[in-house]
Amino acid sequence: MSVVALRNSLTNDDIRRLVKGENDETRAMAARKICRRMDAASLTDVERMAARDILDLIARDAAELVRRAMSITLRQSPNLPRDIARKLAADVDSVATPVLENSPVLTDEDLLVVLQTAETTKRCAIAGRSQVAPIVVHEILDSGDDAAVSVAASNDGAEFDDAAYQRAFTEFCENSGVMDAFVARSQLPLSVTERLIAHVSDVALNRLVKTHALPPQLAVELSEGARERATLDLVDQAGLAHDPKHFVQQLRLNSRLTPSLILRALLRGHIAFVEHAFAELAGVTHSRAWLLVHDAGPLGLRAVYDRTGMPSRLYPAVRAALDVYHGMEIPQDEAGRAHFRRALAERAITRFQGIPEDDLDYVMSRFDDDRDALKATG
Repeated sequence: MSVVALRNSLTNDDIRRLVKGENDETRAMAARKICRRMDAASLTDVERMAARDILDLIARDAAELVRRAMSITLRQSPNLPRDIARKLAADVDSVATPVLENSPVLTDEDLLVVLQTAETTKRCAIAGRSQVAPIVVHEILDSGDDAAVSVAASNDGAEFDDAAYQRAFTEFCENSGVMDAFVARSQLPLSVTERLIAHVSDVALNRLVKTHALPPQLAVELSEGARERATLDLVDQAGLAHDPKHFVQQLRLNSRLTPSLILRALLRGHIAFVEHAFAELAGVTHSRAWLLVHDAGPLGLRAVYDRTGMPSRLYPAVRAALDVYHGMEIPQDEAGRAHFRRALAERAITRFQGIPEDDLDYVMSRFDDDRDALKATG
């Protein structure tokens, strides 16, 4: 298909508006329409070459608004020719940013070329891509641009290898903005979490200890006031622990595996922690404790509970909470889990009204924390 034939698949008005529109806005809308049709169409190789000629014409248009319309329309298109994508990426920020942030046709090599001469806006666009390879992350670190490094630090898609984490701490440890940005990542290596403690702001520190698992000994030290400005919640750290058995053992060594902590963790739905806590205190294997804790009959839980040495006055509260837990379905999304925790606590409290006042106050206060966290993410 020739360029003329491809034009016929559009409309004469589309082409006329693109070439001779009365103003830039009219021509930009024509460019957007043409790009959408070309991207949606199933074109042969010959047709695609013809389409490429029209796209190249748009990419060389003198009007920034026309070129931006193209960049926005084809920013996620796998059909955007790579050479045109590179041309757009080298354009002014308003044209380049949509493609730099999203285009799947740009390679790591293309991004590295842009970064060699890029200013902050383009660097930040690249740092925020859904996938940023380690080699690109290192180039962003080379720039020394704290704004771009902060974007990469908070972006789960930016792959920080060990060397990149080391460089970030060496070169930006005094930059609270960069250090705080790492806290926004959904996963952090424990070694990184531990190093961040000394460098993040108070607000970021509280987020860090509430959303990322800490090494057990560090969690205990912080909770004991080794750093007074840190407010560590051991209950939720229990739920975040990747190795609950080790976490429980550390708590017991530091005399922190208390009945109150176990009850609060149970009312927050951290059942795996409770199982390991019972196993540690009762001197049985986790598998044995699991069987007894989740025994549907009346004797299993009582047997393992009595061996833990926990106060008998708390047994009815533990029994009530586990009965409620076994009757509920556990959701997978965070919003669902927040509602699950609230429902579990409310139903357990209703079933047994003898929960110690301090523990009851704690659980009720966490309802507000859950609500605030959901508002912040939603």
